[in-house]
Amino acid sequence: MKSVILTDGGMGQELVRRSKSDPTPLWSARVLIDEPDLVRDLHAEFIRAGARVITINTYSATPERLAREGAEELFKPLQKRGMELARQARDQAGDAAIAGCLSPLFGSYAPALTISFQDTLDIYRRIVAEQADGVDLFLCETMASADEARAAVTAASESGKPVWVSWTLADHGAPRLRSGEAIAAASSALEGLPVAARLVNCCRPEAIAAALPELICLGGQVGAYANGFTSIEALKHGGT
Repeated sequence: MKSVILTDGGMGQELVRRSKSDPTPLWSARVLIDEPDLVRDLHAEFIRAGARVITINTYSATPERLAREGAEELFKPLQKRGMELARQARDQAGDAAIAGCLSPLFGSYAPALTISFQDTLDIYRRIVAEQADGVDLFLCETMASADEARAAVTAASESGKPVWVSWTLADHGAPRLRSGEAIAAASSALEGLPVAARLVNCCRPEAIAAALPELICLGGQVGAYANGFTSIEALKHGGT
């Protein structure tokens, strides 16, 4: 039997549940400043529960999302705080690898909201530059299109750290990215890049179950983590 690596769970949804503040488009970033103990404690709880990889809580702290909310000056401080809290949790709770977070730049589940590949790559390079010295690997997560994933993986690979890529899938129909691209095509777009693991995430459990056989056929390490809700239809752009 191959080894199994447990990752942490749904940081964002659990922070919303525990926070004293109402969620906003930057809820998972603001909590780093307003309620840092929540973030540290939740990281530590996941480690104690068996997680061997935790991801820094900077999912919504991209330059684009921050600029949209008039808070671009928080980019570097939030990246630094996210890494500090993850390290503090590891010091308290036990050994775990810390993953840097390369998330969708504008909002989750929105492959049509794109800029050029080069501009996307340049922004991911900015994020990698802030995170590289404080993480053990990079997780490019909730990638909705092949080009988005290729830009994120390219930037992450330049750090010399291991890189995991995770695509988000359409909730219904045959397994495919939310852009409509096939998983095999998205994987082929990463040819020549050092991908240590391929995953699927942020979609219905049923969509993940349907996609896993295809993912396994690609070879190498595979993984998955589903959404805790069943539909993204009610979500607004920038709210996730």
